[in-house]
Amino acid sequence: MKKCMRFVWLSALVLVSSLVSAQDTLPRFSVRNVGNNRIILGWTNQFPTIKQISIQRSNDSLRNYKTILSVADPKAVQNGYADTKAPAGPVFYRLFYVLEGGSFYFTQVKRPVWDTARAVVTVVEKPKVDSPVVEKPKGFVPSSFVFTNRNGYVSINLPDAARRNYSIKFFEEDESFLFELKEVKQKTLTLDKANFMHAGWFTFELYNDNKLIERHKFYLAKDF
Repeated sequence: MKKCMRFVWLSALVLVSSLVSAQDTLPRFSVRNVGNNRIILGWTNQFPTIKQISIQRSNDSLRNYKTILSVADPKAVQNGYADTKAPAGPVFYRLFYVLEGGSFYFTQVKRPVWDTARAVVTVVEKPKVDSPVVEKPKGFVPSSFVFTNRNGYVSINLPDAARRNYSIKFFEEDESFLFELKEVKQKTLTLDKANFMHAGWFTFELYNDNKLIERHKFYLAKDF
C-alpha cells in the first residue's frame, strides 16, 4: 500500500481553558499569535472597582495608538479578545483601564509571541485498510471555541457562557443551514456526530447578543 501524508493536529490539546490558565493578571496581559490572522489577547482582572478596559493597537511601540475595542464587561475576572484585523508588519498592543474615582492607567506595551502549541506536526504513516486519509489545508488553525476533539466529536468551549448570550449556527460546507443552538449557558458541550449526518467539512457562526463573534469551520472524520 502506498504511503500517504497525514496531518496530525495538536489543537485538541489547546482548549480555551488552557488559554485562560495562561493569562496574566492586570496590569499584565498576554498577546499570542495563533496563526490564521488571529492575535489573542488575554488577562485576569483583579480590580473589583474597574470601570473601563480598552484595547489599543499601534504599528509603533511609542505612539499612534488607536483604540480597537472597549470591553463590554470590564469587571469579568477572565477576559480577552481575538484581533483578526491586525495590519501587516510590526504590531504592538497595550491596555487602557479606568478605576472608580477616575484614576486611569496604561499597561506596558507588548508584541505578539507565536503560540508554538498550535504548530502543525507532519507524520508519515500507512493508513488503515479502506480508510481514506484526509489532508487538512496547510496552515489550518482550528477554532478555540468549536472544534473536533481527539475522539472525533464536536467540542464547544465557552468559559464565560453563564454571563453571555451565546448562540451557534451550523452549516454544511455549501452554506446550507443545519441547526442552531440558542442561549448556550454551559461552559463545555460535546455534540454527537449524528447531528451532522455525514463526515466532511462544516462551518459555524458563533454569536453573542446576535453579534457575530467568529465564523470558522471544522472537519468530522468518518467512523470505520
